[in-house]
Amino acid sequence: MRILMVGAGGIGGYFGARLLEKGEDVTFLVREGRKKKIEEEGLRVNSRHGDLHLQPALLTKTMQAEPFDIILLSTKAYQLEQAIEDIRPFVGEQTMILPLLNGIAHVEQLVSAFGEDAVIGGLCFIETTIGEDGSIVQTSPIHQLVYGERGGKRTSRIAKLKAHFDGTKAEFVLSEDIDQDMWHKYMFITAMSGITSLMESPIGPIRKLPSGQSAIRSLLEELEAVMTAIDAPIKKGIADIQLDKVNSMDDSMKSSMQRDMEKNQGIEADHLQGHLIEKAQQEGVSVPVLETVYTKLKLYEENNDRKK
Repeated sequence: MRILMVGAGGIGGYFGARLLEKGEDVTFLVREGRKKKIEEEGLRVNSRHGDLHLQPALLTKTMQAEPFDIILLSTKAYQLEQAIEDIRPFVGEQTMILPLLNGIAHVEQLVSAFGEDAVIGGLCFIETTIGEDGSIVQTSPIHQLVYGERGGKRTSRIAKLKAHFDGTKAEFVLSEDIDQDMWHKYMFITAMSGITSLMESPIGPIRKLPSGQSAIRSLLEELEAVMTAIDAPIKKGIADIQLDKVNSMDDSMKSSMQRDMEKNQGIEADHLQGHLIEKAQQEGVSVPVLETVYTKLKLYEENNDRKK
């Protein structure tokens, strides 16, 4: 199976490297600058699960190659439109596209671009960053990628994909209900990124305050109300389950959105919080905490744009 990883950053680079370590046929689609650096220094992963130093096959969008069997996308939402154009030359009639983006709106974009059958479901749980030397740094015990057919069917292509994913030195999980899994992660990441970015604090100090606990609970309940109104495939009472998860996290935990804001980088406000505000407005659901979060994020974006 020919596998194309779009990008060699923290997520695509890590999971691609683990598949390559196993012996899978993996190619990375990268920008010219990243290609040159990897060609000179290799692809390096520093991980508590074992370090890697590999010399992978590389492509840029201007190069030619036969269609791939599966393409894994781990870009930011605001990079998706360009990524879609970049991968078009490498998509064939049988190509599966496996997105690992946060949120849910990207599924519609990919289906619109490549067709309903091409897009399968996916998500991941991992903490990674790119070190100053360009290496991928992965420090947490969790390095999980979850995938499956949207709609829950067990198809021959998913069985084949599972055979190639199994045995990798990372946790590749074939989901029984990837649609529900994606929506549950969407709720969690929207709440976690929203509350830590709004308060400009790790999760620990926020939840220790009674008012902080109340804010987290209210935001989760709003998200559940919106998702219920649009008939999203979520469990009843998921807000309580997600609150328990938030309260079990390490005190020092920050969201990736919060870290991006600290570095004056782009964020996924429209893709995460904004998308659900649109749905709330359509369904007449009141979401004051979510709107407060979104206001904070949009002000950050406006201020950041002015600095450029």
